[in-house]
Amino acid sequence: MRKKLGLFNLIIALVLAPFFALASEGSTHHEADSMSIREQIKADIQHHLKDAHDFHVWSDEENDLHLSMPLPVILIDEGLQVFMSSAFHHGESVAEVNGNHYVLHHNHIYKTDAEGTLEYDEEGHVMNAAPLDFSITKNVFSIFLMSIIIFFLFKALGDGYKNGLVARGIGKFLEPLVIFVRDEIAIPNIGKEHHRKYMGYLLTIFVFIWFINLAGLTPLGINVTGNIAVTFALAIMTFLITQFTAKGYYWKHIFWMPGVPVPMKIILAPIELLGVFIKPFALMIRLYANISAGHIVLMSLIGLLFIFNNWFARGAFLGLTFFLSLIELLVAFLQAYIFTMLTALYFGFAVEEHDDH
Repeated sequence: MRKKLGLFNLIIALVLAPFFALASEGSTHHEADSMSIREQIKADIQHHLKDAHDFHVWSDEENDLHLSMPLPVILIDEGLQVFMSSAFHHGESVAEVNGNHYVLHHNHIYKTDAEGTLEYDEEGHVMNAAPLDFSITKNVFSIFLMSIIIFFLFKALGDGYKNGLVARGIGKFLEPLVIFVRDEIAIPNIGKEHHRKYMGYLLTIFVFIWFINLAGLTPLGINVTGNIAVTFALAIMTFLITQFTAKGYYWKHIFWMPGVPVPMKIILAPIELLGVFIKPFALMIRLYANISAGHIVLMSLIGLLFIFNNWFARGAFLGLTFFLSLIELLVAFLQAYIFTMLTALYFGFAVEEHDDH
């Protein structure tokens, strides 16, 4: 009985830890002292949704203690400038590199003087010069790390088949995943004849989106697919593969639809052409919006725990947060499935064959 209770408590801690950790992010600077609790919660949510130059886990404002993992900062400014983000001391210090001074302001790096002076225009925008930033940010590091993990996982799956037809080790977990993508996504939407040439891409984006979504539920506060630049990159790859592998009938259906009167063809052609660009746009927005919304809702519920002093209300919000965090585990898989399924559907349109007669 004690073992079961211990396991249950561990599960609760693992599920809720990411969101309590996120609640300590964001306003980790001295200006947080003058902010109300609602303003701090709003700042925490906005901070989490953005990329960062380090992995921030925990802060103790009273003792000025921070727990984080710095990442490399790579700037192009009068040459190559490379240093670690710890030089900013969580945005409180000015980083000096080769005689140049840089300051971190709202996750953006600006060139400044030794005092860290920032100039603003009438609308409150920073006027300081911003060097070209090629830094290894939190999202970039997460993408690299997840790509390496996926590579070695599937390499192990391939190596397991060298000595027989039965997967070994981690391959026993990955093999059903490959079969699922093939039998439930690729073949139904593309067809048996053409699905094989798309399997590599479909399997890659499915596993990548699923794993990176799961990583977003860790205390590190990763929000890769909640970044519209990442979802744009995934959508544009789907768009390019669709257009460059499409058969003649795909283009014929767009510009001169068979079996339709000529006047209607002229009207429908621009609409169909517009649909070519709307499809990847819908892919981009769907993944970005769903993941971002999930993080906002969960962090807002955690924020309510700090607003209400009533223990009954806190218990209700804690239970709701626990329930929704379990739902987020399903959403992580579901969003990977939907993105991959729609991608396969677009590929199916591109290679579909018809008899005009």
